[in-house]
Amino acid sequence: MLMTDLIPTHSNENGNLLVSGRDLHEFLEVKTEYRHWFPRMLEYGFAENVDFVAIVQKRPTAQGNETTYTDHHIKIEMAKEICMIQRNEKGKLARQYFLDLERKWNSPEMVIKRAHEFLERKVAALTTENLVLIQQNNELKPKASYYDMVLQNKSLLSVSKIAKDYGMSAIALNKKLYELGIQYKQGDIWLLYAKHQDKGYTQTTTHVIDADKSRVSTKWTQKGRLFIYDLLKREGILPVIERECEAS
Repeated sequence: MLMTDLIPTHSNENGNLLVSGRDLHEFLEVKTEYRHWFPRMLEYGFAENVDFVAIVQKRPTAQGNETTYTDHHIKIEMAKEICMIQRNEKGKLARQYFLDLERKWNSPEMVIKRAHEFLERKVAALTTENLVLIQQNNELKPKASYYDMVLQNKSLLSVSKIAKDYGMSAIALNKKLYELGIQYKQGDIWLLYAKHQDKGYTQTTTHVIDADKSRVSTKWTQKGRLFIYDLLKREGILPVIERECEAS
């Protein structure tokens, strides 16, 4: 048997070499059952979550069921001391094995290798974090895209054009704004209630037809368009562009 094959080891995320308590118990050929032997080893001053961690595992039984048993992942430093306690040839061999592993583990080449692997894990974690941020940004993007579309447009809009944003008719949007206490109808035109009149949401213009006739019309500013957006959003009514993004 090669020295490197004596007892399986692994490392944790903190760069500590670990060995299974049960694997060590088996190699040392201890006659006492593991469940009695390991607590006895702890009497030498080893502390849980400092020198070792308890691992609860499941394994199949001969009857096809599952049974639960406890193993311990112990640091190499603790494993070396346990080997010394045994005072036999197996203990000496295992201790020498762990010393050899430590020398290799702490060699400049291995330190650099672990540092490189650590950086790779950090980069992978950052990449995952960036993907999450991108996803969150995409979830917020529909609102931003609608705002961008509004802010880029400086012209006045008829209510029918704003209604089109929501897949509604001008009649339906005017009715909704009336129900929400935003506007009222006077003759053929819709006017804002007093508390909204000085907000810059609309502009009323007069179109002269001839010397005796003229037509008054109310158009919405982009500020008014955003006011409608926030108002309807609170009512659960979204623009078509945002509904399509949510559906996808």
